[in-house]
Amino acid sequence: MMIPYARQSISAEDIEAVVDVLKSDWLTQGPTVERFEAAVSSFCGAQYGVAVCSGTAALHAAMFAIGVGAGDEVIVPAMTFVATANGVLYQGGRPVFADVNSDDLLLDVTQIDALITPNTKAIIAVDYAGQPCDYVALSALAKKHGLVLVADASHSLGASAGEGGRVGALADLTVFSFHPVKPMTTGEGGMVVTDNADYVARLKRFRNHGIDRDSRDRQQSGQFQYAMVDLGFNYRISDIHCALGLSQLPRLGAWIVRRNEIARRYDDGFAELPGITPLTKQAGLVHGYHLYVVRVAQASAGVNRDQLFQLLRQRGIGVNVHYYPVHLQPYYRSALGTAAGLCPRAESASEEILSLPLYPDMSDAEVDEVIASVKDCVADKGVVHGKVCC
Repeated sequence: MMIPYARQSISAEDIEAVVDVLKSDWLTQGPTVERFEAAVSSFCGAQYGVAVCSGTAALHAAMFAIGVGAGDEVIVPAMTFVATANGVLYQGGRPVFADVNSDDLLLDVTQIDALITPNTKAIIAVDYAGQPCDYVALSALAKKHGLVLVADASHSLGASAGEGGRVGALADLTVFSFHPVKPMTTGEGGMVVTDNADYVARLKRFRNHGIDRDSRDRQQSGQFQYAMVDLGFNYRISDIHCALGLSQLPRLGAWIVRRNEIARRYDDGFAELPGITPLTKQAGLVHGYHLYVVRVAQASAGVNRDQLFQLLRQRGIGVNVHYYPVHLQPYYRSALGTAAGLCPRAESASEEILSLPLYPDMSDAEVDEVIASVKDCVADKGVVHGKVCC
């Protein structure tokens, strides 16, 4: 049996919550969606939440809400999933790639000033692996230049910046993903939380074809009229999905605690292992630990990342890699003319990073098995003359 790098946790209560909706009058655009939006926004300390069908849809909707269009530029980190930058392209804007810090792979705030032009509309900060970015510095920079600050917190729901507050209340808009491997799940789904009522109105229209009133609103008012005032999409999320999310949310805090316990166990296990370096955790915050990422330095480990990946997979350890820099993806090379050398720290990290299994239901014995397997492979027990062996 493979120990996966991540997996969902589903309880009997989750199943019952979904079944209750299936027995109700509303399967989509109903009251459970509104309750879920209110619960998540309250949990984060934001005034409003708008739920959609995926994290990608949430990113796209956020770009629409802030008015990104043709000719606009949005600064994004190179080390992220492609959806972060794709949301800008969907609106006709241009992603401008910024490099990341070597130690934590978060957006390098010191680079941003040099990337700002008269066309810059916004900054998207990505909470890579679940660690909140430096939102104090980012907010000051955005305010200085009149930019919108968007947090791609797909990895970090439940994390916090210490006294700065929870993720969800640290930027002008914050985007969450509820994919099964994320901190909590709705099966598929996403949300944008914000304190800006104008953004909320635009987000709600955008997820519903650009129409100003949804079917439940029309039913409650006893009227049939509606108007399409924007070019939107069908990005609606169902009550079925939101019922699962509502059931999961009360357990999120305990899951974050367990993720941090597993991370500390890994930290201790790799403390004196040459060539295996966990990413830095900044002091004074609560890390979400969606991912536990190490860098594999071949010179001291005796095995490179790709070899270690194969060796661990052979042992039933479901490691993964997050991510290949977006600007080096073939589409971006072709469409934007990006190339190697643009973000050297992200590019270097992409050759070394490895995500180890981490999820709340993972047992201590499984964590110890991962640690022992990494140590065995690094000790050259699985490599002969540079080649992977069984």
